[in-house]
Amino acid sequence: MRFLLACLAVLVLGGPLGAAEAPVSFKDKTITMIIGYAPGGGTDASGRTIAPFIGKHLPGNPTVVVQNVPGADGMTALNYFVQQVKPDGLTITMGASTQVDLRHAKSPNSRYDPSKFNFVGGVGRGGTVLILRKDAEPRLLDKSKPPVMMGVNGGLPRSGMLITAWGIEYLGWNAKWVLGYGETNALMIALERGEIDMTSTANMFQIGRLTQNGTAMILTQSGALEKGKLVGRPDFGKTPIFPEEMAGKIKDPLQQKAFDYWRAISSIDKWLALPPGTPAPVVAAYREAYREMGDDPEFLALGRKISEDFAPQSHEDVEQLVAAVVSVPPEAMDFTDLLLKKQGINLK
Repeated sequence: MRFLLACLAVLVLGGPLGAAEAPVSFKDKTITMIIGYAPGGGTDASGRTIAPFIGKHLPGNPTVVVQNVPGADGMTALNYFVQQVKPDGLTITMGASTQVDLRHAKSPNSRYDPSKFNFVGGVGRGGTVLILRKDAEPRLLDKSKPPVMMGVNGGLPRSGMLITAWGIEYLGWNAKWVLGYGETNALMIALERGEIDMTSTANMFQIGRLTQNGTAMILTQSGALEKGKLVGRPDFGKTPIFPEEMAGKIKDPLQQKAFDYWRAISSIDKWLALPPGTPAPVVAAYREAYREMGDDPEFLALGRKISEDFAPQSHEDVEQLVAAVVSVPPEAMDFTDLLLKKQGINLK
């Protein structure tokens, strides 16, 4: 009877006395980090900063290599990520706020659902800023003059760029959209040449030279949530925080929900994720490695070369922000789309 019971235990528990599952290890493995943007932008810089350190803190200390898969403002990479990547922990992705924006993630060509990703953590850089050529400032509020030209990557404004949409509608900005530029580098070159007058980014290195030499100024900033409070970046001094500028300007409740959606998406900066279906022990190993990485002085020092406000975010923080974005009422999304169409952007 004892022998039969022992055999039954082996069958039920899958091994002698329910042997514990082997610990996760990536020893002698190579992990690929997919980045959906070209080299040189903020997402690429964040991913390349994180790559060696996540490898350093994962069990087995694997090598992490970066693979840039630009296209469709990050959509090409995420479609590949969910359709072709094996969820075994050997492929991760470094993403940006645009890729979880429902206007992007629910477009006809999208094959991914942001709420299904296994988020490992994120990076906050203090929010997005709107940079404006100084010689264009007098035209911003004077509709008798040519409009200020707002440059955009690809065919749709990124989340931080939507500041301009609200500014046109509610603050009376005299501005016009110019679509079709490449990555942030291309926008900065266009701004310096005077091809465009204004654009948006969270990367201080990209805008530092233009503000320091007097070509451009920081017009406004999205701000960032810190312990439930909206704060500005200390390196921007007294630059206005855009949601505060908008206080009391929106009277319609549905329009306010649309603006609140923008606030949520603009609070998401960069994020690291594993594909849907990744085993829970692998996800847990990554999250623990990311937590340890966030306490690594060498990593923090390197990150602050990207931005003084560079700060790791927990997977819980990222999940909370993404949940707020994906729960937005469809009617609010429709209003944002109508707002952009009114301003000349064809969303189809």
